[in-house]
Amino acid sequence: MMEMQESPRTPVVMAQLSWFFGIATIVKLLLIPSYHSTDLEVHRHWLAITHSLPLSQWYTDETSEWTLDYPPFFAYLERFLSMFAHLIDPQIVHLHHGLNYKANSAIYFQRMSVIVSDLFLLYGVYRSTLALASLKRNLIWLLVIWSPGLLIVDHLHFQYNGFLFGWLLLSLSFLAQGRDVMGGFLFAVLLCFKHLFAVAAPVYFVYLLRHYCRGGLVRGFARLSVMGAIVVAVFAAAYGPFVYHGQIQQVIRRMFPFGRGLCHAYWAPNFWVFYIMLDKGIAFLLRKFGFNIPAPVASFTGGLVGDASPFAILPRVTPLTTFIMVLLALSPCLFRTWKDPRPRLIVRSVAYAYTCGFLFGWHVHEKASLHFSIPLAIVAVEMASHANEANKSSWCFQP
Repeated sequence: MMEMQESPRTPVVMAQLSWFFGIATIVKLLLIPSYHSTDLEVHRHWLAITHSLPLSQWYTDETSEWTLDYPPFFAYLERFLSMFAHLIDPQIVHLHHGLNYKANSAIYFQRMSVIVSDLFLLYGVYRSTLALASLKRNLIWLLVIWSPGLLIVDHLHFQYNGFLFGWLLLSLSFLAQGRDVMGGFLFAVLLCFKHLFAVAAPVYFVYLLRHYCRGGLVRGFARLSVMGAIVVAVFAAAYGPFVYHGQIQQVIRRMFPFGRGLCHAYWAPNFWVFYIMLDKGIAFLLRKFGFNIPAPVASFTGGLVGDASPFAILPRVTPLTTFIMVLLALSPCLFRTWKDPRPRLIVRSVAYAYTCGFLFGWHVHEKASLHFSIPLAIVAVEMASHANEANKSSWCFQP
């Protein structure tokens, strides 16, 4: 990710990284029988949906309240995992008999699937740090492989974030090496696994337009066409079957349920929390002074669909409002990327983009902080190195 410091032998680096990963895996194995959230049942039901139903019904099934709402590549992943789940215990993937199934076979299988999928994270971290000095490598491995946030969200709460961040780190590692086509391809694949990573799409677009599509009008247009064709091909592979079955509108509705509240039930401590607190505070004071302020009937965190506003005083916040706020917050980064599209800056630009999404996005979960904290692990090591060099330089020039 940063400038090359040394060229270690690949087997040596992988062996060292394996120790970090091995210790983390032991901890994950110990956590298998521990607490898990309803997301364990969510993903078990997705296994059942993709195994029991034809593709044309994946995004329309309402057998359970835990309907499929991730992009198609993740649905394909669930379908792949369901083949192994069926061999271990057929009830895991039974659409009706499997509802709320909590047998050890289901829990152990799903927990192990997350642990195995973390191999993508391992490879992403490996590629991102291969050319770094050993101290920097170790620090990044420590911050990412042993991330308490990833450990809690994936191996207690239950999700597949390590798998997804593996794709992100792979994409960033290729961009940092100047291999823009592969970096763009991997990011497009990531978006078809989890669409919430799209917050960084404007940064990717501006960076690739300025860095990859440079070299004159003809060459630039040719390269833009190549990159566009790759992205279209990835999205066609993901969404094409659903377009064929006439289900694309249903897929989009499931992926973007804007009828949910401004804040998630597990709300992120972002800008909108203070906006909500201000609204409630003003309403409370006005009631104290005798004003007739009706109590809102809608919830900030619920899944209520409709036009009712949970705000008593301040203007209603819509998904479009949050979209504009995210773009405005992103604009300095986009201008900087347009002006200076250096590979060594792409990681911090992406981290900044995800910070903007966390602060101003719609229905943000607290775990979205991982979107910027994982890339920031790399940036932190880089910035610490630069700060150390600056301190040495300032010390050398002291009288």
